[in-house]
Amino acid sequence: MTRLRLPPWLSAVLFVSAAFAAALAFAQTNPFRITHTIDRGSQAVVTVTGRVFNDARSDAVEVYVTAEALDASGKVIASGVSYVGAVSAGSSATFLVKVPAARAAANFRVLVTSFRFGFSVQS
Repeated sequence: MTRLRLPPWLSAVLFVSAAFAAALAFAQTNPFRITHTIDRGSQAVVTVTGRVFNDARSDAVEVYVTAEALDASGKVIASGVSYVGAVSAGSSATFLVKVPAARAAANFRVLVTSFRFGFSVQS
């Protein structure tokens, strides 16, 4: 019985192909860009306002944005979530998140934490 021997370079090609496919899959599952501003105001609640951009070719529906207040070491000390709704392909939508007890935060991180692709309802 003869055994099929594959060329040694084939494993490198397969590895690079798998890495490229993983990077492409991540880009397709996280197609959002976010801009935001922080308003610490005079209350205990910090208001984070901004815009989420959908760079995908499909509409994103049921989009939620989370704002996390971070201490100096990067640990989450408070968070708030806001429902954005639908963001059409190539478009953007505004959001407002209230983060309680976050005035002492050193920094904030804002990210899309939930969405699905589908067709948004046109009005």
